[in-house]
Amino acid sequence: MIIHPEALRTNLARVNTGERKICPPLPGLQPDKPEPAAVLIPLVRDQGEWKLLFIKRTRQAEDRHSGQIAFPGGRADQTDSTLLDTALRETSEEIGTNPDDIEILGQSRSITTVTNYRISPFVGLLPWPYPLKLSQKEVQKTFLIPLAWLNDPGHRQLKSWQSASHPGLDLAVIFFEEFEGEMVWGATAQIVVDFLDIVQPAPSNNN
Repeated sequence: MIIHPEALRTNLARVNTGERKICPPLPGLQPDKPEPAAVLIPLVRDQGEWKLLFIKRTRQAEDRHSGQIAFPGGRADQTDSTLLDTALRETSEEIGTNPDDIEILGQSRSITTVTNYRISPFVGLLPWPYPLKLSQKEVQKTFLIPLAWLNDPGHRQLKSWQSASHPGLDLAVIFFEEFEGEMVWGATAQIVVDFLDIVQPAPSNNN
């Protein structure tokens, strides 16, 4: 899959970063102002291929997202001036990157999750290979998935999914096939699909 970083930067600048809700409004679950969060979509060039870097979260009893596949990131806090600051800080804390080493290309579309986070994704070029230093408390491992693999529609499908905390609530959720034993699904999968739509925008109907 061919990517030209400057063309991607241009495409990202045109994106409507407004909110996408991946679940319907639920009484008692989603207040008027969801909790702000941000993630980094780390884009790397590895062995001649463009790939995305994912993390697998360390399993923790108190973390509802533990053990899941995600992008590095987390909740905004008072030290962050912007949500980009949030994404870079959390990425540094989780996988040991220096914010100065990451070239930010732009922001993808935000989503609001069933767990009431409004996630703002930022796309960044990460030089590769890179001496990552994982936070053992937060990250079990990192791994790469080629964009060409993610972009194959045969590697993902929309499935009905029920939230354990809200029995009877059926949501249409994206699930990718397993890649080297790991599965990308849910909010992270939606962020990936939105990013792929930006990388390869739909052709215009204009002649």
